[in-house]
Amino acid sequence: LEPLRRVRFAGAAGAFDYPGDMVGLTYGAVAELNQKQWALRGGYFLVVSAPNTNNFDMELFKRGGYVAELETRYSLFSRSGKLRLIGWMHETFSGGYQDAVNMTLAQPGLDATDAIVLSRRNRIKYGYVLNLEQSITDDVGVFGRWSWNNGRNEISAFTDIDASLSFGTSIKGATWGRPNDTIGLAGAINGISKDHQDYLAAGGMGILMGDGRLNYQQEKILEGYYTVNLIKNTTFTFDYQFMENPAYNADRGPISIFSGRLHAQ
Repeated sequence: LEPLRRVRFAGAAGAFDYPGDMVGLTYGAVAELNQKQWALRGGYFLVVSAPNTNNFDMELFKRGGYVAELETRYSLFSRSGKLRLIGWMHETFSGGYQDAVNMTLAQPGLDATDAIVLSRRNRIKYGYVLNLEQSITDDVGVFGRWSWNNGRNEISAFTDIDASLSFGTSIKGATWGRPNDTIGLAGAINGISKDHQDYLAAGGMGILMGDGRLNYQQEKILEGYYTVNLIKNTTFTFDYQFMENPAYNADRGPISIFSGRLHAQ
């Protein structure tokens, strides 16, 4: 699965609102049972005291994040593969999208973003991730990933996605005489729930998006990269992303994003 180790793009499991602070870190405890053909993992993690903050909620086991993962390892036509299923449930101090919209309707002039803060209480968000990785040859690997959450409450830490499908491939450069180079191509389709749509259409702001109105369409992303091995343990990656309907708004975009990354160790 070496080619797949570099597949880190196209949004990962976008609908997995993992426990974490503003930089994606948290504290927790994990147990693992690891066998030859499968592994089972589970853990409890701290969540933030309010969405997108750096303060952790210390109401242990009253609020927090629970995550379980089943990983299976198999061989298909003598090529190795992995299938992972993640289930998660968080209880957080957060607002409800529909409650916020109802408050703005009952109180004309109340901003939807202010309303969702006023609606915050103990709420449960849950979801799952299905992730497939498959080696095709020694130099080619593919992946597919589907993630979903119930989409009723505020996003706690990650990003404004309630459902995401992504897929792609990673190819090492042996074919063209550059065995230490890698090329990758992936696509992703992201969506949000009806409650989430209504909240944004009412003028609400999420962690990363919201502009006062919404002409809803699914967000579509195509990404490609090329990693050049410069010298031993030093690489440079060129990356391009094309996005349609950014922030789920058909009135926005499309946009192109160019980036580069130098990695040395």
